[in-house]
Amino acid sequence: MKKTGIVTIIVGLVLTIVTAITFFTKEKVVDIGKLEITSNKKHHLTWSPLIGVAVMVVGGGILLVSNKK
Repeated sequence: MKKTGIVTIIVGLVLTIVTAITFFTKEKVVDIGKLEITSNKKHHLTWSPLIGVAVMVVGGGILLVSNKK
């Protein structure tokens, strides 16, 4: 249980520090026989730093519950 709480706190810390991820996907634009044209499409995934704080609070709760037993 302690390891789970510590890992949850670390994940929450990372979510608080890193609030956005950008990734690319390939999208087929033209497909005519053997001719195939693709383009890279950019996607942004963002979240609030408060989500990371909430995850850290849950991890702290897990640590508190594991210490009482």
